[in-house]
Amino acid sequence: MSNATVNIKFRWGLTASDPERQPVLIVGQVPHLCSLKWQDVRCKLEPRVTEEAWHRGLACVSSPAGEAAELWPGAAALASLPARRSRHAAPSRAHALAKIVRSHQRTTDEFIVLVCRKRDVYASAVAIARSHPLFQARSGSAPLGAAPAPAARQLVVEIHLVKEDGQDGDSEDEFSGSLPADLADGTLSYEELATLQHAADAARLAARIADTPCNMMDVDKFIEEACAVAKELDIPEPTIIRGEELKARGMGGLYGVGRAAASPPALVVLSYTAPAATETVAWVGKGIVYDTGGLSIKARTSMVGMKGDCAGAAAVLGAFAVAVKSQPTANLHCVLCLAENAVGPLATRPDDIHQLYSGRTVEINNTDAEGRLVLSDGVVYASRDLKADTIVDVATLTGAQGIATGKYHAAIVTNSRRLEQWCVTAGLRSGDLAHALPFAPELHFSEFSSACADMKNSVADRNNAQSSCAALFILSHLGFEFPGRWLHVDMAAPAHVGERATGYGVALLTVLFGQHTQSKLLRALGSVQQ
Repeated sequence: MSNATVNIKFRWGLTASDPERQPVLIVGQVPHLCSLKWQDVRCKLEPRVTEEAWHRGLACVSSPAGEAAELWPGAAALASLPARRSRHAAPSRAHALAKIVRSHQRTTDEFIVLVCRKRDVYASAVAIARSHPLFQARSGSAPLGAAPAPAARQLVVEIHLVKEDGQDGDSEDEFSGSLPADLADGTLSYEELATLQHAADAARLAARIADTPCNMMDVDKFIEEACAVAKELDIPEPTIIRGEELKARGMGGLYGVGRAAASPPALVVLSYTAPAATETVAWVGKGIVYDTGGLSIKARTSMVGMKGDCAGAAAVLGAFAVAVKSQPTANLHCVLCLAENAVGPLATRPDDIHQLYSGRTVEINNTDAEGRLVLSDGVVYASRDLKADTIVDVATLTGAQGIATGKYHAAIVTNSRRLEQWCVTAGLRSGDLAHALPFAPELHFSEFSSACADMKNSVADRNNAQSSCAALFILSHLGFEFPGRWLHVDMAAPAHVGERATGYGVALLTVLFGQHTQSKLLRALGSVQQ
C-alpha cells in the first residue's frame, strides 16, 4: 500500500471510468447488488469487464453473502456485505463494510461504488472514511502530522441508491413507524451530499487527533485544533480556562490531573448560539492527550496506545463541526477537558484530596481513574455556566467497557429512559453502536465511599459494575436530582480498531441530535421513534 494520504469525495450516481487506470470496488448487500442492471455499472467496468463476467461475479458473491470476487485482476472487484444482521448490529453492516474497504485499498486513485438504501448511506459513508486514516509519520510522507499533501491520491465514492423493498435480511427494523420521506425518496441532494462529506471529514479529523502521539498532539496543539475548527465554522473564538486559572475557578479535578505536565491543562469551550433557541445542549469530551496513569502508573503494555485517550474530546469536536455546518436549532456547546496525566513532582498523589467545580471533595485512591475527574468539572461547567438542559459526556473512560459491551458497542448510562432508548437507536442508524448499562445509583454509588471526603475516585470492588460506577461518579457532581437530561458514552473499545483510531462518536452524536439541525438527512435519521 502507498503511504500517500487519501482524499475522499462523495458523489451521487456513477460516472464513466476505466478500471485499469482507476480501480473500482463495487460493494453492497446481495439483494441490492442483484438489483443492479448491467447498464447501471458498465460505465465503471468496460472495456475490461464483460457483462458475462459481471454476472459470474454476482453469482460468486451471492453464495454465500459476504464474499468478494475480482472481476479484473487488480482493477475491478465486487464484494457483498453479510446477509445476517441481528438486532444489536447496524443495518448498514458498517463494520463489515469498513473491513472490506480496508482489504481492497489500492495504490492509485480509485473509485468505490456504494450500493445501499438511503437510510444506510450516512453510516456507510463514515465507515468508508474511517478506513482511510489521515495521520501518517513514515519517512517519505508528508511532514509529521501535517495536513494532506497536494500529491495525495483520490478516492471517489459514487453512491447508487436502491429502493426500499424489505429484502435486506434484517431481523428487525430500527424505524418502528413509517420511514421518513427524506429517506425514502431514492435521491441525494447537493445538501445531503455535503452532509455526508462533512461527517466523513469530521470522523477522519477525530481519528487523526487520536492517532497523533503526544509529542505532536499535546494540550497546546489540541487547543490549536479547536481554534482552527472555530475559525472554519466562523464562530467566536473558543473560551479557554487554563492552568492556574482552573485552580482559581475551583476546577480541582482538571487542574489536579494535568498540573504535572509541561503543557498546562485546559477547559476549552466552542459555542454556537441558535436564533430563537429554547434548548441548550452541551457535549463534553475527555481529552487526556496522554495517560501514563499518573503515580498509579500503568504497566508497560497497558500504557502503549494511551495517545488515544483524547478520543472522546476529538469526537465531540468533530461532531460539533458537523452539527454547526448543519445549522443547529438549539444552542450547542462543545466542552473539551484537556490534560496530560503525567508523572512528575507536581503529580497528584494517592491520598490527596481535591475539591471539584461542584464543590464536592474527592479522595484520590487511584490516579489512573483521572477521566472522571476532568469530566466532572466539564459537566458542571456545562450546567452551571452554559445553562445546558441536555449534557452528554463522551470518553474512553474504562477498560471494563470492552468487557461489558465489547469492541463494537459503546456503553451508555443515562438518567433518562427515553434518551437511553433513543441513543441505542441512533447507534443502529449511525453505525456507531451503543448499548445500555444499568443505571442504579442506590446500588452502585456506595463503591466510592470515603472516610474523610465526600467520595473516592475509584471503586472499592472492581467486580461491581465498574463502567456504570464510573459514569455515576460524573453524575454525582451534577447531582443525582439533576433536572436535565444527562447521557454518558464510554467508548474506550470502539474508539480504535487495532492500532488505529476510528473517529467513533461523530456519527452517533450527529444522528442523536439530528432533530436539532436543519439538515434534511440528519433530521430524517434523527426522527424519534413513535
